[in-house]
Amino acid sequence: MKSKHLLLRTAAGTAVAAALAVSASGAANVSLQIRHQVRGCHTWSVNGGAYKASQTVTVTRGTVLTVVDNDVMPHRFVQLAGPSVKFVNLKTGMMGAGMGVSGKAAPGAMTHMGASTKVVFMLPGVYRFTTNDGEDYMSGMKTIGEDNVLRLKVIVK
Repeated sequence: MKSKHLLLRTAAGTAVAAALAVSASGAANVSLQIRHQVRGCHTWSVNGGAYKASQTVTVTRGTVLTVVDNDVMPHRFVQLAGPSVKFVNLKTGMMGAGMGVSGKAAPGAMTHMGASTKVVFMLPGVYRFTTNDGEDYMSGMKTIGEDNVLRLKVIVK
């Protein structure tokens, strides 16, 4: 019984230490979800907030941005401006004929629903991103109006 309590106290202490380390560094995790919608084709949401075609987020150095493609088409997350970042594909798979994918997926490529990529912001500055979208996975998807151009501005302090 004592070893069980010791194990629980050790686990709790480790969790608190990890939380303090993250808060001391000021770094955070930011989630960006892409979805399909009828009007405008697709939008994205930052940390579960409102879905919009254009988003702005302010973060601190060391923040990890994870982009998840829950749209009915593949997307490639593309940097337009700011200090150079490295893309790490988390879940890509090989479904992605709509993007002409063969072999290993390109950095930032999200080639199927649920695919994700991440970026770590190590330098202060203003970063700008968009996506290049491919063809719908399923035929017959209808939308109203012109397709939205997804834009993201990240300010790193």
